[in-house]
Amino acid sequence: MEYIRIQDNFPNLSDTAVTLGKFDGLHRGHRRLVKDILEKKQDGMTAVLFAFTTEDKMIFTSEERKDILEEMGMDVLIECPLTEEFRRMKPDVFIREILTGDLGASHVAVGEDFRFGHDRKGTPSLLASLGEKYGFSTTIFPKEMDGHRKISSTFIREELRHGNMEHVNSLLGEPFFLQGEIVHGAGLGGKRLLPTINQIPEDSKLLPPNGVYVSRALLDGRTFYGMTNIGYKPTVDGSFLGVETHLFDCSEDLYGSPCRLSLLHYLRPEKKFAGIDALRDQLNKDYSQVQDFIKNPLMD
Repeated sequence: MEYIRIQDNFPNLSDTAVTLGKFDGLHRGHRRLVKDILEKKQDGMTAVLFAFTTEDKMIFTSEERKDILEEMGMDVLIECPLTEEFRRMKPDVFIREILTGDLGASHVAVGEDFRFGHDRKGTPSLLASLGEKYGFSTTIFPKEMDGHRKISSTFIREELRHGNMEHVNSLLGEPFFLQGEIVHGAGLGGKRLLPTINQIPEDSKLLPPNGVYVSRALLDGRTFYGMTNIGYKPTVDGSFLGVETHLFDCSEDLYGSPCRLSLLHYLRPEKKFAGIDALRDQLNKDYSQVQDFIKNPLMD
């Protein structure tokens, strides 16, 4: 997949199927748009996802989103900062100069609530209308629903803040994960507590509450369940935000390996204990609860 971050000039593409939005979560509604443009590859079009980026923390970081889209079969991912210039651009200018001019759109897929351009006057109906003029087809999708509420990144952020991981994962259409290289920790876990792998999340990553989670790690095509702590480890360290995971049935040296860590269930908030012995007792209780969760037939 070609990965393009816009700084000055846009790429010169032709005969593309394009979907546009922020796509910071790649939730079930987004995946419906992606599916539509991927189907256009059968007609010889190039599948392009055009993502407007902001300084907000992301449900999936740029790197994580890139990997997901590459796995799905996307041809081109374009990230474009949502600058004041873009916010002020007249919608018809964006369509004429960028969407059809630079990106060479033959087909466009958007959600019913997509807005762009000056005063957010760019609408799906305008895309459909000008598509007839400039020669591209337009598909407008209704919002995916979760009960009576529309699925959105805002909805997912709310659930993530509360640690409702099962609901978050349902809204996303796949488990919420963070990925990154396994780094060296203080070594205390292996000596006095449980051996762990350590990851440092990107600053741009939106995380659930600090605490203990049931997790699943993907390492070099292999899957391991585990128990993860997100936070500052106030009992033994407290110096920086990290992600520490004890993997079941794995005793390998994994330093330097890439790891995709999915969070499946929020067990409890992080807390400071009176000392190492009290922390060890709590970790043993956590271990038993995590094992019980993993043995649930619904996990199969």
